[in-house]
Parts: sequence; structure tokens; C-alpha cells
Amino acid sequence: MLSKLLPIILLIIGTGGGIGAGIMLAPAPATLDATTGETHQAPPVVEAAHSDEEKPEFIYVKLNSQFVVPVVERDELSALVVMSLSLEAVDGMSDRIYALEPKLRDALLQVLFDHANMGGFRGAFTRSDVMMPLRTALREAAQREVGPDIVDVLILDISRQDV
Repeated sequence: MLSKLLPIILLIIGTGGGIGAGIMLAPAPATLDATTGETHQAPPVVEAAHSDEEKPEFIYVKLNSQFVVPVVERDELSALVVMSLSLEAVDGMSDRIYALEPKLRDALLQVLFDHANMGGFRGAFTRSDVMMPLRTALREAAQREVGPDIVDVLILDISRQDV
């Protein structure tokens, strides 16, 4: 009985997932101009640009030493990932960042260990769809430790050495 229902259930779930993906990835709706009768594509959303006077100044603070992350598979060390990170922050934050560096390194290492344990450093680990969640998690961890003046975490160098 279950073997006959399983394909039908999977078909319904797959169809629902396809419809949901189609809705989420649909282009912007076309608009109808009432005066001319022409349809126009909705303009893309543009972030507000700052003038030169309003633009905040950012600094880049390179963390002193590299991060070494072990990659463990089946209870054995399979690789080591070495990374160099920098923080993009609001001007004047470098002293605070260096003062909190041990706590900041601990938080960033925890994110890197979690990423490694989820398999984030296997295969083509430098693909953008793999790196974006890591960048986001690193930025959020840095903001928790230092504050909202951290704009981004930059990955300067990354390499994996299989053991």
C-alpha cells in the first residue's frame, strides 16, 4: 500500500516545490500604462546612493593571524583549511577590534568549525552559493561581538590541504 502511495506523495511534493520556486523566482510584474496602453517592466529596486558628504568612511582591519580549521570525516582528520580574514568597519573602530580580538577570533572560529562540520569545506567549497552563507554567518558573529559598526567580513585567502 505504501509503495503505491509514495510516488503520488512525492509527485505532489515535487509539484508544490516547483510552483513555490516559480513564484519566488518570477520576474517583476509588468505594468500597464493607462495613457498610452503600453506595458512596461517594473523598474528594478535601486538602493539609495549617498552623496560624497554623507558616505561613511570605512576601514579594513586585518586580523593578526590566520584561522586554521580542521575538516573531520568519519572521525578522522581529512583536511586543513587555512583562512585570512579582515573586517570592514566604520572609521575609528580599529582599536576596539584589536582590543576584542581574542573574543572575536573565538566567535569566528566557532562559525568556521560549524561550517566545516556541516560539510562546507568539501568538494567545490569556493562556489558562491557555499561561501555566501559562511560570509553572512561570519559577519553576524563579528557584529555580535564588536557591534553594528562591523560592515562585513572579508575572506582574503583560503586554502585547503588534504591530509
